[in-house]
Amino acid sequence: MKNTFQNVLFWSIISAAFIGPGTVTTASKAGASFGLALLWALLFSTLATVILQEAAARITIASGKNLGEIIAIKYQQKSGTGLKWGIFLAVAFGCAAYQAGNMLGAISGISLVSNWSPKWMTVILGVICAAILWVGNLKIIAKVLGFIVAFMGIAFIYVALQTDISTSDFFSNLFVPSMPTGSSLLVIGLIGTTIVPYNLFLASGISPEQGIKEMRQGIALAVVIGGLISMAILVAGTQVSGDFSFAALADALDNSLGKGGKIFLGFGLFAAGLSSSITSPLAAAVTAKSLFGGQQNWSTNNRNFRTVWGIILLIGLAFGISDVKPVPAIILAQAINGALLPIVAIFLILVVNDPQILPKKYLNSHFLNILTILIVGITGFLGMNNFLKALTNIFDNIKTIQFELALGTAILLVVGLSWKIWMKNNK
Repeated sequence: MKNTFQNVLFWSIISAAFIGPGTVTTASKAGASFGLALLWALLFSTLATVILQEAAARITIASGKNLGEIIAIKYQQKSGTGLKWGIFLAVAFGCAAYQAGNMLGAISGISLVSNWSPKWMTVILGVICAAILWVGNLKIIAKVLGFIVAFMGIAFIYVALQTDISTSDFFSNLFVPSMPTGSSLLVIGLIGTTIVPYNLFLASGISPEQGIKEMRQGIALAVVIGGLISMAILVAGTQVSGDFSFAALADALDNSLGKGGKIFLGFGLFAAGLSSSITSPLAAAVTAKSLFGGQQNWSTNNRNFRTVWGIILLIGLAFGISDVKPVPAIILAQAINGALLPIVAIFLILVVNDPQILPKKYLNSHFLNILTILIVGITGFLGMNNFLKALTNIFDNIKTIQFELALGTAILLVVGLSWKIWMKNNK
């Protein structure tokens, strides 16, 4: 039991990365706008996260190299340099987008329960994050984040249990997908805030020396707990009527829970922001280390490693002390990361099917390949659909064939990826 607890506590770093203000904002707005109708998106993204994170960690355990190092080895030629930089910049951009939302969300949580200066609190929060990251010990950081996630989860689950949502409504919306008009951006946001692209590099880059069984147990339990917290946040959001904002959510919770509602939300939002404000810069640095570590020193206490997380942290600070409205900025960050997800997932599935990299017993099974390809196809469709929706503001004629173009792109992606994997497995 002790080993299991410590294992889950370590892998809670993954939950800490995806349960940030982005999750609080996107999930609670989904609940406020569409009730329980989008619960299925959280179930899908939770299960998909378990599958993808397990594959990323399995790569490291089986090969002794993380995902970034393998990409660096496979693409050593000149074109490979551009590819590595492209992947890093895409991941770093996602981390920076998240970090902006993390800082804004954490300060919004403090503002709900205090009159402290938001700008000064942003600076203090940045100093706290920098101090924890400066330690450079991933096990210590993971344990700190694990405890923060635990307290945050208790706060949101308590709030959800106080609502009058029926069990039958909850489970019917959990297992029956639906997409009400105007919900597509929130659906891709819910997926993007859970299956975080940079988490795949993070899981692969921090995998401890443990067996496959222990790793699978730790990731599965930590991610499922994170998924339950996300669902609790969506349920809490159903209490909001009218336009969504953190203040509106706090007022709704106060009405249903008494004065403690605002305190629970403020604490949960701050805890989510703090934990993710640590993991976003850390993930960017771990990704850089895995991609470029073969060329120079990238230890966690090295200047290169600290420079990367320092830049991401400073970007978050810049947004935190600005007058940017948190809710639109946070939701946009989730949608951006949701669109990046299929790209990173394609690299991952190709690696876990490559017998030149992994021993045969560690390669993906046919069943896991089917599930992973479906994940890529669904997220590819949703990401392309939202991209095309944005283009309709410029090209009106796209609107009539938007769905068909998105579906066609997803089908081509699935067929092409299936053919590539089949060729690898039948060489």
